Amino acid sequence: VFLSTTVQLSGLLVSLFGWVLSCVTTYVPLWKSLNLELNDLEIWNMGLWQTCVSQVVLQCENYASLLALPLEITVSRVLMVTSNGLGFLAFSLALLGSDCLKTSDPRQRRPLGITGGLLFCLSGLTTLVPVSWVAYNTVQDFWDQTVPDVVPRWEFGEALFLGWFAAFFLLLGGCLVIGAACFLKTPKASQRPEICHKAEVDTLAIQHPQPPPKNADLVI
Repeated sequence: VFLSTTVQLSGLLVSLFGWVLSCVTTYVPLWKSLNLELNDLEIWNMGLWQTCVSQVVLQCENYASLLALPLEITVSRVLMVTSNGLGFLAFSLALLGSDCLKTSDPRQRRPLGITGGLLFCLSGLTTLVPVSWVAYNTVQDFWDQTVPDVVPRWEFGEALFLGWFAAFFLLLGGCLVIGAACFLKTPKASQRPEICHKAEVDTLAIQHPQPPPKNADLVI
């Protein structure tokens, strides 16, 4: 029981850390980075919600139109927000199904823990897909031979690495939560009421014995 509780608590902490990293990845404008060779002090950063230019000060501007965004940015927005929502729901269910809180029914802790762990894994996958997709397209554009060499190329931003770490911790934490929930002992229903009821029936039978059955064919 102690080992199961320790693994469960470790899974919750690891998953919570991954969920926080996923939320940070969603909203920081550091998915892509571009450094101009003509001006080393001017760095462009691109995120899911806005683009920032770092010169003397940092200036950020939101995207003007949703329809003008690339497909990877639009889909990544939806997947990352979905991942954040799934992570919050997973943490709530896993916490209710843990041994740390005694508010839930002991027989419901295992299904709650397994459901929370599965949602953590799903949250990790929905974080991994957009981050890897953006990274793949960035590599493809960087090595595109049709673009002249004088044109600046986008490179990996810090948010992509945060996203990979977030997906790893969410998947690892989800597996730990599922493993701990599978080894939880579900208490069986008590049989004391049935025993008491049987004892009461036997007591009544002793106090009020039934008369012997009459034989209709008995001839005196």
